[in-house]
Amino acid sequence: MTETSDLRHRSADAEITLTLDGEPLAGREVELSQVRHRFSFGCTAFEFTDYANGTSERPDGDERLLEQWEGLFNFATLPFYWGRFEPERGKPDTHRLLKTAEWLVGRGHTVKGHPLAWHTVTADWLLDLDNAAIAQAQTERIRREMNDFAGVIDMWDVINEVVIMPIFDKYDNGITRLCRDIGRIPMVRMVFDAAREANPGAVLLLNDFDMSAAFECLIEGVLEAGVRIDALGLQSHMHQGYWGEEKTLGILDRFSRYGLPIHFTETTLLSGHLMPPEIEDLNDYQIEEWPSTPEGEERQADEVERHYRTLVAHPAVEAITYWGMSDAGMWLGAPGGFVRADGTPKPSYERLHRLINEEWGTPPTTIATDAEGRLGCNGFLGDYTITWQDREAAFTLDAAGEQRLTLELG
Repeated sequence: MTETSDLRHRSADAEITLTLDGEPLAGREVELSQVRHRFSFGCTAFEFTDYANGTSERPDGDERLLEQWEGLFNFATLPFYWGRFEPERGKPDTHRLLKTAEWLVGRGHTVKGHPLAWHTVTADWLLDLDNAAIAQAQTERIRREMNDFAGVIDMWDVINEVVIMPIFDKYDNGITRLCRDIGRIPMVRMVFDAAREANPGAVLLLNDFDMSAAFECLIEGVLEAGVRIDALGLQSHMHQGYWGEEKTLGILDRFSRYGLPIHFTETTLLSGHLMPPEIEDLNDYQIEEWPSTPEGEERQADEVERHYRTLVAHPAVEAITYWGMSDAGMWLGAPGGFVRADGTPKPSYERLHRLINEEWGTPPTTIATDAEGRLGCNGFLGDYTITWQDREAAFTLDAAGEQRLTLELG
C-alpha cells in the first residue's frame, strides 16, 4: 500500500532568477507567497447561494462563514438536484445558480456541479412520462446545464450512485425506472455521451458511495464499453466511524488501478456520537438533536488530520470535498462541520487550517537573492507570487521535481 508520509509528488524545488528591467535583482530581500494550491481542497458551497444573490437573511453570518470557508478551500460544489433545480418542468433555477457560480469563480475558486443524473431528489414530474420520454428529458437536461454553465462550471458529477440506482426501492422515481429498464452501463453511456457532446472539455466524474466490488465491476464494464470517464468520485460519509488508514488505503489502491484520477467527493467526520452500526441506509437515522461534544470535537480533529494526510499522500487523489462547512444545515442534522452552529470554529478547523496553509502551504516568507539574482524554494504545487517593494512576479509550480525559472518583476 502507498505510504501516508511521502509527499514528493505534491511538491517541487525551484531555482528562480529575478530580474528588474532586464537586470538581475541581486542581493535583495523579497517576499514569496503561495496564492493557490494545485490540489483541490473543496467543500460544499450550497449555503452561499442566497448571499451571492443578495437575498441572504443573515449576511453578517454568511460573510463570517465565507471567510472561514476561504481560509481552507479553493474548490466549491454547487447543488443541481433535479427535483429542486427544476420542480416545475421548463422552469429551472438557472439564473440563481449561475450567479452563485460566477461569484465563486470571481473569487478564484473552481466550481463543480452535483449531480446531473440521480434517482434521489429527482424531478417528480418524470413519473408522468414513459421511459423513452424520461431518457429524452434526462439527456436534454444534461445538455442544457452543460451549455448554460460552460466556462463557469466545467466539472460535473455526471451520474450519482449507479450501483444502487436500478434496485432502489425507498420510493418510486423516474430515474430508477429508466435504469432498471435499460441497465446500468447503457445508463452511464447515455448521460456521459450527452455531457461530453455538450461540453467536450469538461471534467466528468462517475460518483458513488458503494466501495464494494460492485462499483469496481461497474467501472470495468463502463470502461470496456468505451465510455470515457475523467475521474472517479468516491464518497466517504463516515457517520458510523472513521475508516482508518488501512481501510482507506485499501480502497485507494483498489480504485487507483484503473489509472483514473480519484476525487473524494463527499467526506464527513462527526464531532458527536456516532450513528449505530446496524443502520444500513444512513438516511434512516433521524433524531431530533445530534449535538457536537467536546470529546467528539477532539476525536474529529484527530480523524480529519489522519484522513487528509492519507488522501493527500496518495498520488491518485486530486481532490477532497468535505460535505458541509457548518453544523447548521448539515446532512441528517449531524455534527459534521468544521464550524459549530453558533459560528465558532471547532478544533478540526484549526487542525486542517494548519495543515493546508502552513505545513502544506507557503505563508509569506522573506528570502534573499544571491549575487546573480537567484533564490531557491521548495513548495507544494500551485500558484505563487514574489514581491519586491511595489513590483511583483507570478509563477506556478506545476510539476513535481525541479524547475528553473527566470522572472521579470513588473
